[in-house]
Parts: sequence; structure tokens; C-alpha cells
Amino acid sequence: MTHAEITYPISLKGIPKTKHVPFDITFTEEDMSKVRTILSAVSVKKMRISGKISPLDAKDWLLSATVGVTVTQSCVITLKPVQTRLDLPVKLKYVAEYEKDNDESVTEMTIDETIEPLTEEIDLATVAIEAIALALPDYPRSENATLENAVFAEPGVKPMTDEDTKPFASLASLKDKLSQEDK
Repeated sequence: MTHAEITYPISLKGIPKTKHVPFDITFTEEDMSKVRTILSAVSVKKMRISGKISPLDAKDWLLSATVGVTVTQSCVITLKPVQTRLDLPVKLKYVAEYEKDNDESVTEMTIDETIEPLTEEIDLATVAIEAIALALPDYPRSENATLENAVFAEPGVKPMTDEDTKPFASLASLKDKLSQEDK
């Protein structure tokens, strides 16, 4: 995933394999506005990524970082703002001999998700945005937000409830109906 509008690349070309590459990036207001759009959030504040890229072996690199951000999302029930503060540790291995499984019919769950293909540069904006997107709550809820049951039916018709949709609910209603007929 790349976000061409926001990019903070670190080139690995020509860096000696004995050297660590430190970084500390505080995202601009313009960057955070773009991230807000990407994440479909109300606001994004205090976004930062800091850490280092270190040699892992003769060809590979290890990125160790912390991504910090404050994101405001809308509550899925009340639409009130829900603020989430994230301080995420990120470790990614960039390997030269990365092999992607071309067999899409079978998905292995033992694949190391921290392994990325080694390219000439690493985009720290992409690393930060992906970490945030994965860590944010899918369905943010404000404190004490509850979903009330709404029941709709025409006059004279018994409204269907959540209880009626359970697998054996129809059997229970049939049993009730038969016991009333026996009287």
C-alpha cells in the first residue's frame, strides 16, 4: 500500500551494512489532513514515527519504530467523537530474497507478517499509516453508548424480535401454537 501524496522515503542505496539509520518524523498538518481522509476519521493529531533501520544480515534490514498518533473517529451508535491514542511498536524485516506465495487458493496462517520485500527505499509514511489503520477500532463506541432495540410492525401484527431469529425460535413458536390449539 502506498500513499503517493504523503511520502517520507529512506534510501538504502549506498548505506554501509554496519550503519544504523535513525529517523524521527513528525507529520505536518497537511499530512495529517490527508491521513484523516485515508482513514475516514474525524481528525488526526500528533502523528509521529521514530526509530531506526538496522542491518539484519548481509542483505536484509530491520526497521524498529514507534508510531504515535491521536485519532478521532465517530461512534458507530451515537456519532459522537471517540478519541483513540495509539503508541504502536513496529518491527518489519525487509528481506532481499522475499518470495510471495503465488498460490492464491491456499492461505498459510504461519506466514511471518513482519517480512516485507526489500526495495531501494522504505517509505516511513506508508509504514506509519498501515500500522495506524490496523490498530484503530473498526467500530468505535463512545462510553456508555448502547444500541436500543427498535421494533417495527403493522398494527395487529406481532413484531419480530432478535429472539425470534434464533435457530430454534420457530420451533418454540410452533410449540406454543400447538399447545394453544390443544386447549
